[in-house]
Amino acid sequence: MTALMAPTRPLPPQEARPPAPQEDAGDCRPRRGTALLFRREPLLLDNGCPVNNVRVAYHTYGEAREDATLVLHALTGTGAVHEWWPDFLGEGRPLDPRRDYVICANVLGGCAGTSGPSELPQIAGQDAPLSLRDMVRVGRALLEHLGVRRVRVVGASMGGMLAYAWLLECPDLVERAVIVGAPARHSPWAIGLNTAARSAIRAAPGGEGLKVARQIAMLSYRSPESLALTQPGQRRPGVPAVTSYLEYHGEKLQARFCERSYVALTSAMDAFQPSDADLRAVQVPVLVVGITSDVLYPAAEVRACAERLPRAAYWELDSPHGHDAFLMDPQALPERVGAFLRG
Repeated sequence: MTALMAPTRPLPPQEARPPAPQEDAGDCRPRRGTALLFRREPLLLDNGCPVNNVRVAYHTYGEAREDATLVLHALTGTGAVHEWWPDFLGEGRPLDPRRDYVICANVLGGCAGTSGPSELPQIAGQDAPLSLRDMVRVGRALLEHLGVRRVRVVGASMGGMLAYAWLLECPDLVERAVIVGAPARHSPWAIGLNTAARSAIRAAPGGEGLKVARQIAMLSYRSPESLALTQPGQRRPGVPAVTSYLEYHGEKLQARFCERSYVALTSAMDAFQPSDADLRAVQVPVLVVGITSDVLYPAAEVRACAERLPRAAYWELDSPHGHDAFLMDPQALPERVGAFLRG
């Protein structure tokens, strides 16, 4: 493993066909699509249940071709990369639609157009568990649908864990990968946070529990220093700013997300536990990025996973803003990722 250190930081729809090749390869506009997959042969989930007619919602950017850059979104994300990662998508950026064919799909079990828990099997009256490998198999079927034969994979947070699953499940497809702010497997700390969030959802179904789950998550996405810098004092009399901040994010997620999806996706992340031998078998170049102040996935934990990959380079983003720094304070990260993707 090659270690690279950061510079010091100053303070049911019909089946959709693949998007037609664009007349102007420089067109960076997003294109939305929906595919209905596994219509004839079922997808066999890791829980043993077969599933037909899996719907997948996705966005593409750039001209369709056989090689692509596959972006994997975070826990509550969507396929609309232009909405949540503007520092990375666009002309001259790591994900440049003038040069690359960029694809991002909502994951199986999500709630942004792809088949979610209400459309998937149940076991003994409960939503059947999903796995990250299930999500990868759906993603592979989407790539086949789009005519893609080789991919560069980029994922952050849950998307980074999914990138590990792609490396293990589809070594014939992935030519290199970028993993930002994610370990290969959850620690007891991360599992404990998710367990508390799911307990809140089960204790107060109907949306109130999801608000609490999001508040728990938001605390793990930032750092004490970040909250001291961005949420000091009060925004309204008698209410600490951090309280208003957490309430706002809880209400915002409750309005747009599904609590069953939240349970399904966090459970899938907790259950993904590849062995060291699995990681040592990965033979493609991987850039792994830790974040100095990340309390959810501490940099030492992320680096330790990278050290098990034979062809990994490790770099740290130096930011006080915790896990969410890859979104709110990327600094040199886009340049590092762009250089790596260009080989």
